[in-house]
Amino acid sequence: MRNTLRALFLTLCAFTLTGAVMAASPAVKNRQIHQQQRIRQGVRSGELTGPETVRLQRSSARIHRSIVRDRVDQGVFTPRERAQAQRKLNRQSKRIAVQKHDANRR
Repeated sequence: MRNTLRALFLTLCAFTLTGAVMAASPAVKNRQIHQQQRIRQGVRSGELTGPETVRLQRSSARIHRSIVRDRVDQGVFTPRERAQAQRKLNRQSKRIAVQKHDANRR
């Protein structure tokens, strides 16, 4: 009985945390997806070199981890955290544009 209750509790906690992560702000999630598409397009067209791509991908991963951490820590993605995520994504978008339009070609 005790093990059954423990398993039920752990399952409930897992679903709660998964729900917190999955309850993403659509605007933030869509921006992340769009930025990844822009990076991929830059690689395909030759606008981004290998090192530029690696830097942009690492930066994107860092931003994604911070957003996931913000969502999970309190179970709520607060307006302040959302604004901070938007600022990070704005900077990343500018970096992508600069790297795609500089003189470096593959």
